[in-house]
Amino acid sequence: MNDLAYVPIELGQLLLAAALIAVNIALSFALRLGLARSLLVASVRMTAQLLLIGLVLAWVFALERPLPILAIALLMSGLAGVSAVQRTQRRFAGVYLDALVSVTGASFVVTGFALLGIVRVDPWFDAQYSIPLLGMVLGNVLNGISLALDRFTEGVTQQRGRIELLLSLGATRWEAAHALISDALRVGMIPTVNAMMVMGIVSLPGMMTGQILAGAAPADAVRYQIVIMFMIAAATALGAFGVVLLAYRRLFDPRHRLRSDRLQRVPRPQR
Repeated sequence: MNDLAYVPIELGQLLLAAALIAVNIALSFALRLGLARSLLVASVRMTAQLLLIGLVLAWVFALERPLPILAIALLMSGLAGVSAVQRTQRRFAGVYLDALVSVTGASFVVTGFALLGIVRVDPWFDAQYSIPLLGMVLGNVLNGISLALDRFTEGVTQQRGRIELLLSLGATRWEAAHALISDALRVGMIPTVNAMMVMGIVSLPGMMTGQILAGAAPADAVRYQIVIMFMIAAATALGAFGVVLLAYRRLFDPRHRLRSDRLQRVPRPQR
């Protein structure tokens, strides 16, 4: 069996790959989807961000002190929390704090457990491991929190009459909101469950593919991917539960009243 070799991507090859976005733009024009400008902006933004982060990571990986790495991790978590809220349609006072607490708490707990108990990196804050692992967890927790929070707030609005009827009949705020909470958590975890169901048969995940392309043995890459997926599943569940529980406490007061007046609808951004 031949040794696996890493094949670098040169600038010309990168430009050739960028031509693939023309497929999306052509479909947008042909079907009048109105996405051409958004696709172009997203492509340029993604490319610039990734090229920049490539330079930043080279500096980050050279760090040998925990405080700068922790500061970078907190910055990543903060941006993830803000992005999660911006994808929702209904918001309330304190929603950004709730999302930040949920994202940071879930991702830090799970990533810390993986670094200390599973991968056992020495030192535990080694940026080569901690930052990529945290980044993969954050991306998925962000989606889970956004979906769960959006489903919960929409459910509170759409089922306001039923909830208030239950409360008027003597139900506690937990009894009135339990079905909404369960539904929001289920929605938040659906993408992760679906990904796990077909992984390895229908899809080859990016982390595993990247390791293999970089020359790692497939068996080692698979083990890392399994660890990553279990991390993502746990962090998504914790994050979604945390943000929905915090939203529940803000929208249902201690006197067992629904405070739907605290919700404000935010219009979708125009493309």
